[in-house]
This record gives sequence, C-alpha cells and structure tokens, in this order.
Amino acid sequence: MTDIAEDLSSSQVDPLVKGMTWEQMTPGSAFRTAKRTVTEADLVQFITWAGFNEPLFYDASHAQAGGYQGRLIPGAMIYCIAEGLILQTNVLNGTGLAFMHMELSVKRPVYVGDTLHALVRTTDSRASSKPGRGVVTAAVSVRNQRDEEVLTFTPVRLIRGADFREAH
Repeated sequence: MTDIAEDLSSSQVDPLVKGMTWEQMTPGSAFRTAKRTVTEADLVQFITWAGFNEPLFYDASHAQAGGYQGRLIPGAMIYCIAEGLILQTNVLNGTGLAFMHMELSVKRPVYVGDTLHALVRTTDSRASSKPGRGVVTAAVSVRNQRDEEVLTFTPVRLIRGADFREAH
C-alpha cells in the first residue's frame, strides 16, 4: 500500500465539504436540516452549563403548575440546537466569517422527546463594503415532529465571496 503522504499534499486535494459563498445564497433559496430528538440528558447538560437556574426547566411539578405538559426546553436551547443543525449541513463550512445580528421569537413550547429540524430560506444577499464578502440574511423556522413552528430567527451573517482573498 502506498503512503498517501508521499504522493499528495493537502493543497492538492479539495475538501469534501465546502460551504456556499454569499453569491450562491440567492434570495428565495431554501433547505431543510436533519432532525434531532431532544433528550433529558441534553436538557440537564444545557441548563447546568448555561446556568439556567430556573425551576421551570428542572422542576416538573413547577412546569406542570404553569400549564406545561412535560419537561420544558428553554428557547435559548432550541435556538442552539437549530444553529447546530444548520452548521451540520456544512452550508457555512469555510465560508462563514461572522454572525452579525438576529431577531428571535419563541412560538410554542418544546419538551424533552420532541424532534426538531429547521427550514432555512435566504431572504437577502448583497455585497459588503469590503471586497470578497457579502451579507446574507435568512429566515429560519424551527419545527417539531408535527411540523409545528416552535421558534423563528433571522440570522444576518458575513459570508465569503467567490473572490475572497485570505489575509496574510
């Protein structure tokens, strides 16, 4: 068997995964992420890590007294899961430069055991003030297993362009 290091350098092999440039993210284009079921372990890790010391998230009887039917998931965690699902598509792999702004709305409760996915639609894409970069705005709809919208957000990102040049 031949040692691959003898035959190739990294610069000679294209990456298997490459994100889209801002020019490729045209208004109206859309994609759907994979799905992910939220577990009790996910909830406990998130509220512990983030310091969400709120009985609504760790006391089932408190949540039930508030009218909730299960172990409630914080909206911040739903957002984080959705962003993770988006990044796992590799749409921004090597092309994302900055997360600049967003608006977020929680639409309905999410519980342990719910399965989430995101629908992402580009709403605006334009060149930035610096060459080789663009500003892309999207509308993200996070859905549960019944295709009910549970959270929406509108990320504005700085994305590399086709003519991007690395700083040296």
